[in-house]
Amino acid sequence: MKALILVGGFGTRLRPLTLSVPKPLVDFGNKPMILHQIEALKAIGVTEVVLAINYQPEVMLNFLKDFETKLGIKITCSQETEPLGTAGPLALARDKLIDDSGEPFFVLNSDVISEYPLKQMIAFHKSHGGEASIMVTKVDEPSKYGVVVMEESTGQVEKFVEKPKVFVGNKINAGIYLLNPSVLDRIELKPTSIEKETFPKIASEKLLYAMVLPGFWMDIGQPKDYITGLRLYLDSLRRNDPSKLATGSHIVGNVLVHESAKIGEGCLIGPDVAIGPGCVVDSGVRLSRCTVMRGVRIKKHACISSSIIGWHSTVGQWARVENMTILGEDVHVCDEVYSNGGVVLPHKEIKASILKPEIVM
Repeated sequence: MKALILVGGFGTRLRPLTLSVPKPLVDFGNKPMILHQIEALKAIGVTEVVLAINYQPEVMLNFLKDFETKLGIKITCSQETEPLGTAGPLALARDKLIDDSGEPFFVLNSDVISEYPLKQMIAFHKSHGGEASIMVTKVDEPSKYGVVVMEESTGQVEKFVEKPKVFVGNKINAGIYLLNPSVLDRIELKPTSIEKETFPKIASEKLLYAMVLPGFWMDIGQPKDYITGLRLYLDSLRRNDPSKLATGSHIVGNVLVHESAKIGEGCLIGPDVAIGPGCVVDSGVRLSRCTVMRGVRIKKHACISSSIIGWHSTVGQWARVENMTILGEDVHVCDEVYSNGGVVLPHKEIKASILKPEIVM
C-alpha cells in the first residue's frame, strides 16, 4: 500500500518554530510531527510514503533519509511549483500513487495527531464497497467547522455543510482518507480543494463513506492546539503504552522524558510535559503543560507553564515563562525575567520582562 501526506504550506501559525525547520519536522511528543504518521502507516503495511510539499523539500528529505532505513519504508517527495490546494497534489503525484495492484491509498493531513486507527479504516473501506472513505471526529462546537452529514448506520455521506448556523450534526472531517485509485480520475492538475470539490461530488453519487474516529484527534498546526494535542497524546500513551511515561515522586500526571535528559533535585514536573533529548533541568524547577525541545537548559527554580521552549534555548534562574510563550530556536531568557505570552524569534536574548503577549523580533 501507498500513502500521501499533505505537507503543504509554510507553517506560519507555528512560527517562530517553523523559521528553523519545516512544520512537519517540529517536535511533538519528542519526535517530529510527521514521524507519528509515518510510523503508523508503516505499522499497517504501507511500503511507500509520498510527501506532497511546496516548501524546502530538500530539508525534509535529508532529514527523513535516516528514518527510511530505520523504518524500512520508501519516502519520496512530490514537489509543487505553485500551491495546488488539497486535491491538486494528488493529481501531481498520480504516477507515484498508482500501481498495478489497484489497492486504495491513504491521504493524511500532516497537522493531524490521533491514534491513527488505519487498520480499522481498511476493513471499513472494504466493507462498504464505495470509492472513498474519510475519517470524521466529533466536536463540541460544530458551527466553527465544515460538518459531515452522514447516514449513521452505514456511514454513507449525504452532504457537507460549511460552518452551519443551525445544528445538522457534530462530526467534522478529520483529515485522514482512504481512496480508490479511480478518485484520481476526478481530479485535475490545478489548484483544487478535496473537501469542497472532490468529496461533495463523490458523495452526490453515494460513493463516499465516513468512519467515526475512535480515540482522540487534534489539528496541532497552532500553539494553543499543539499544547492541547500534547495533553491528549500523553493521555493516550497512559492508556495504551504507559511504560513510556516517566514516574517518580517529582512527576505529576502524564510526563514524557527522553532518556538522555537530566533532571535535578527538588523539581516538580507535570502534568502534560514533554522533555526532549539532551535537555538539562536544574534543581527546583517547576514545569507544567509545556514542551521542552532538544538541547534546552532550564536553570534553577525557573517556572514554565503552557508554553513551548524551542531547541537549544535557555531559561534563566527564577525566570517565569507562561501563557503561550513560544521561544524559537536558541533563545536565551535571562535570570528573573518574566514572559507573559511572548513569541520570540530565534537567536535572541531576552533581558527585560515581556508583560503582555507580543512578538519579539
